[in-house]
Amino acid sequence: MNYQEKLAGIRQAMKNDGVDAYLIPSSDPHISEYVPERYKCLAFASGFTGSAGCLLITQNHAQLWADFRYFVQAEEQLAGTGYELVKLKVQHAPEYIEWLGGQLPAGSTVGFDANLISVHLTDLLFEQLAAFSFKFHAADYLDALWANRPVLPSAPAFLIDAEHAGASAAQKLAAVRAGMAKQGVTHHLVSALDDVAWLFNLRGSDVSYNPVVLAYALVSPNKATLFIAPGKLSDKDIDTLHLNGVETAPYTAIGESLGLITTEAKVLLDPKKTSYATYKHILGAARVVRNSNPSTLLKALKNEVEITNTRTAMIQDGVAMTRFFKWMEENIGKSHITELSAAQQLEDFRAAQPDFAGKSFNTIGGYRAHGALPHYSATAESNSTLEAGGFFLVDSGGQYHYGTTDITRMLALGELTDEERIDYTLVLKAMIDGSTARFPKGTCGYQIDAITRQPLWEHAINYGHGTGHGVGYYLNVHEGPQVLNPTNVTIAIELGMITSIEPGIYRPGKHGVRIENLVLTVKDTVNEFGEFYAFETLTLALIDPAPIKKELLESKHLKWLDAYNQMVLEKLSPYLSPEEAAWLEHKCYAYTIA
Repeated sequence: MNYQEKLAGIRQAMKNDGVDAYLIPSSDPHISEYVPERYKCLAFASGFTGSAGCLLITQNHAQLWADFRYFVQAEEQLAGTGYELVKLKVQHAPEYIEWLGGQLPAGSTVGFDANLISVHLTDLLFEQLAAFSFKFHAADYLDALWANRPVLPSAPAFLIDAEHAGASAAQKLAAVRAGMAKQGVTHHLVSALDDVAWLFNLRGSDVSYNPVVLAYALVSPNKATLFIAPGKLSDKDIDTLHLNGVETAPYTAIGESLGLITTEAKVLLDPKKTSYATYKHILGAARVVRNSNPSTLLKALKNEVEITNTRTAMIQDGVAMTRFFKWMEENIGKSHITELSAAQQLEDFRAAQPDFAGKSFNTIGGYRAHGALPHYSATAESNSTLEAGGFFLVDSGGQYHYGTTDITRMLALGELTDEERIDYTLVLKAMIDGSTARFPKGTCGYQIDAITRQPLWEHAINYGHGTGHGVGYYLNVHEGPQVLNPTNVTIAIELGMITSIEPGIYRPGKHGVRIENLVLTVKDTVNEFGEFYAFETLTLALIDPAPIKKELLESKHLKWLDAYNQMVLEKLSPYLSPEEAAWLEHKCYAYTIA
């Protein structure tokens, strides 16, 4: 069945049910960014493989609403499918709701799979379309069309011990219950997979790249239940959970348990991380308090054990990156290297590290013009051969026991244009300005975002993605609640948070430049003006000084780069061979820049 046939099947099901428009968001019953194979619905229906977007289908239109990161990818993947791309003006904004109100007649019916749509999104649909007397219908129109649809993953899950987590499940539950008490609730539903994983020190492989497990948690003052498929955990791990005051129940029992909550109860849930289908189990019974999960902020504030172990993971990642840089320099122009083979070589270098547990996301390796696609993923059809010239952008990361990495570096494979060198220098300048920001306690992500963008704005240059995101501890590479982007998200950048800083310049058809490090929020100084924070750079990998146009940088930027590369050399050299250490030292000091 091709994509146009699938589209026809969806439209027929809509017609049968009297549904005028049908939404298919990129999601799963836990409202995840990355989803199990069973819930890769956008790819099944339209061929689009990006991690964010929403399909909107009527009898006359078939659209993919996606943001800047996916414009080129979507245009290519949607060709011949019957779908067209609609470009979002604001990243993640459900702009299609306004389109529905303007295009469909009053009294129309909008359908969606209630398992794939968040409470927050249904709230927006109900509120913004109320004036048009729209009706809503919950239905899964893909399942009947999806022959051999993947089943839910069955791989074993496991617990990490408190020694490596820095806190036991019992201690984390106590912290969550304290947060519940502040909000005056009697129960707390946790649906987000990374929040569940953090709360119980639970890890697994149910979702590619994110070591999470399909599970729910229900917490009350005297009881905590983990809903997980039978057989996923060993008897030893179940005993450990029991010792920490945690009961287990089947994954599919969550709806029944929510339905048993009494009308006197108050249930806390995160509307952006809870599906409407799950939410409906408690409608008409307990009162619902909609707010962020307490665990979301607790998880972001890394403890000393997590920070120490993350630093170790950065060393291992830096060793792998150094070996990759050296391999590329020694082989480019001599051996046949493609975007895909280079990505595989980098994975091999990471896999050789003692604590490597897998990639933290699919490597973005874009040569020349492909580097201008922020979320480019090479395929057999798009796979470019690398030549001795131009930039190769590599955005990659690893999962380690214990820690998660995310790094972007530009590899100059030979001669560069003057424009490439200018863009490289400006992006580096922006990254340094963000990394060296000193800011008062209470500063939010949009303020750091503006500081980072300023060197590019001075040249009337901007980029369409955020400047940074939180990063988990042997968990999701994209983690909230903090985010560095232009939206007015009132989440302060607090001590212990690990965040990426990754400005970029993208010139379609030519090249893209992005440089990314992870930083830790640390104390800086206290004076009569208050308490100030700063960032400690955690990522350890050479930033090549060779492409820099020195005249575009100030002395402080040049000194920072010299000090950074010196730190990289000192921390990585004990783990490199003498030949590798000598190569790295040469790369750090072959170009005098300070």
